[in-house]
Amino acid sequence: MEILNTLDTIYTDKPTALAIGKFDGVHAGHRKLLEQILKAQADGLVPCVFTFEPSPDKLFGGNCAAILTRDEKREILKELGIGILVEYPLDKNTAAIDPAEFISEFMCRRLKAGVIAAGADLSFGAGGKGDFALLNACRHRLGYETVQVDKVHYQGSAISSSRIRSMIEEGLMQDVAICLGREYSFEGVVERGARIGHSIGFPTLNLSPDENKVMPPKGVYESVVTLDGKEYRGMTNIGTKPTVKSDARINLETYLDDFDDEAYGAGIKVGLKRFIRSEKKFDGLDALKAQLAADMNIIFG
Repeated sequence: MEILNTLDTIYTDKPTALAIGKFDGVHAGHRKLLEQILKAQADGLVPCVFTFEPSPDKLFGGNCAAILTRDEKREILKELGIGILVEYPLDKNTAAIDPAEFISEFMCRRLKAGVIAAGADLSFGAGGKGDFALLNACRHRLGYETVQVDKVHYQGSAISSSRIRSMIEEGLMQDVAICLGREYSFEGVVERGARIGHSIGFPTLNLSPDENKVMPPKGVYESVVTLDGKEYRGMTNIGTKPTVKSDARINLETYLDDFDDEAYGAGIKVGLKRFIRSEKKFDGLDALKAQLAADMNIIFG
């Protein structure tokens, strides 16, 4: 996948089918949008995603907690088959471009869009006045087709990034997985911990979450873990380990079923399947050990 992320590099000599949006989460609604540009490959168009970096929410003071880091978003779009990813460098100057000029300069002249797909709530350009109606109004003059993609609904309401953020914050991980099309996950490198888990018979793999990501409630989760290309069932605790230490740093500790090797420095992906219980401070390690055994019985049976 080709990544274009400076004003000077946002060019291609290939005709494209372009989807424009924030794509925070690349959720089920986004995937419906991406289906439109992916099927345009049959007509010789390269599927191109046009998004913004940083997100408009971050630039203009909205909720900027991310469902995906930039690297995670890139990896998912690559796996889906996107050929070109534009990360439009957003600041107060580049956000203030006239919407009609934005279409003609970036979408058409530079990216040679033959098809442009977007949702009905599209907003871009100065004052956010660029919308789907403007895309339609310019299409004959500039020579492209438009595709408006309707919202995808779940339990009677539209799937949106803001709704998914709320679900994550409430610990509704099974609902989150349906809306995303995958488990909500954290990626990083296995770190060395204090080895308290080893001392009580529950060795864990430790991961510091990206500080920009949406955090679910502190507590214990059933998880699915990818490590060295293999998938494992896991039990993950998110929190500050109040029984054994007092600092406020959030950490992910994951116990893997049927795994007893060292993995320090290895890349790890922890996907949260369901919330089991809230974090709790126990009266010593024996009480903690007993609770972990009960948690394991729920998760692993």
